[in-house]
Amino acid sequence: MNDVIAEFIKYLGGVKKYSAHTVVAYETDIHDFITFLENFNGSAPLPRDLENVDTIAFRSFLADRQRRGLTYKSTARTLSAVRGFYRFLGQCHGIKNDAIGLISAPRVPRKLSKAIDPIDVEKMHDATRLIDHAEPWIAARNWALVVVLFGCGLRISEALNIKNRDVMGHPQVLRIVGKGNKERLIPVLAAVWDAVDKYIQVRPFGNEPDDNLFRSVRGLPMTARMAEKVIENLRHYLQLPDYVTPHALRHTFATALLAGGADLRSLQELLGHSSLATTQLYTKINMAEISNIYATAHPRAKDK
Repeated sequence: MNDVIAEFIKYLGGVKKYSAHTVVAYETDIHDFITFLENFNGSAPLPRDLENVDTIAFRSFLADRQRRGLTYKSTARTLSAVRGFYRFLGQCHGIKNDAIGLISAPRVPRKLSKAIDPIDVEKMHDATRLIDHAEPWIAARNWALVVVLFGCGLRISEALNIKNRDVMGHPQVLRIVGKGNKERLIPVLAAVWDAVDKYIQVRPFGNEPDDNLFRSVRGLPMTARMAEKVIENLRHYLQLPDYVTPHALRHTFATALLAGGADLRSLQELLGHSSLATTQLYTKINMAEISNIYATAHPRAKDK
């Protein structure tokens, strides 16, 4: 079984071009499913045994995850991984199972994220200098990171994958490789170039064209956890709400564009969403703000 799983994982990365993060998550999900089957049936399953897994076993697997306190979102992704595994088994090993098609994924509630007040984003500029006053280049790096996330609406992984060659010559647009290796072009504001330039001028290493733009204290490419920690430190220093995260900066970018009149299709392209339905969540957020204004300002609302 382990050989077949390893083959599937290689297929995800090499053929499907899934991100390393997704590949690791899918591998964990498949092993969780196989471990459940071993406990459910009393013996470790062989690849051919997967043909005989029925709806009772699949539903018991979902129920088991619920008992373990795993979220609906996590379980929905796991079921997607299992379905993908079965498609792979059918295509490459002739192992098919119709029962998996009868299992519905748990409904994942869509939460509306909160945007950061632009004033609080501006406060981060002085805060980066005060927090890292002993290391001016670190302060410049952290502010450049904030501006890139907020000014371009990038995911953490996308910002950290920017190379020096991508920003050389101040191109009018950045070419970003997002989820599923999909490319998109992002216009760059003058304020973004200003922050990036000031960081590059004081950066002590990582100046080769193919080096990652954002570097750690030791000169290595900056990791997602390091970027998260930068925003955490700023949040604590400025005593901002818990929802102030790197993703909230991207969310604030999207909310500001929508409030400024951007159409959904353009916003979808800028954010790199594969589905317009994901982008449409921002219309709900904007409507929530409008409703709040209405409830506060409308005379008839006050009467009630």
